Amino acid sequence: MNPRRPVLALVAALSAVTALANPVYDAHYARDRAEIEDLQARYMFALDWFDAEAYAATFTEDGTLDWARGTVTGRDAIREEVRGMRAQLAPYYGDDGSGKPVTLRHFITNISISVDGDTATGRSYWFEVANNGPGHTPKVGGFGHYEDELRRVDGRWLFAHRKIFNQQLEGRSAAPENPVK
Repeated sequence: MNPRRPVLALVAALSAVTALANPVYDAHYARDRAEIEDLQARYMFALDWFDAEAYAATFTEDGTLDWARGTVTGRDAIREEVRGMRAQLAPYYGDDGSGKPVTLRHFITNISISVDGDTATGRSYWFEVANNGPGHTPKVGGFGHYEDELRRVDGRWLFAHRKIFNQQLEGRSAAPENPVK
């Protein structure tokens, strides 16, 4: 008999007991979390490529985007907001003198998700990196966190409300209280 077999059986049994005792580890939560994390990734790719259609599609029809330039509600308004983002952000990232285009990439970390049926809340950190440092090197341009309200619509998770906190902007930084409760 393989000497590791009893240990593996014990680990499997403990994992099963943990999953039954803690609803956070159930299969439904795991699926919902994976779908919400995929939504966040699609949102970021749409943002970095200024893809207004894909970006707006991550929101419910009546969804709200609350960001540094204001608050807009509804997919059509969100789509129009994204169409103007490239021009709005250009003065902040400018030209590093290399003649190469400045590119932004956004990242999400420390994701906390709470699911309640067809609604969920999410909190996560974000940061952006641009290649506008000396010699076209990467440079962190900003960071903050998201506070999200999500809703499952026709089997798909979407943002019902996304508030973006930017630590470097006056009036947009986080409150002193922990946003994950």
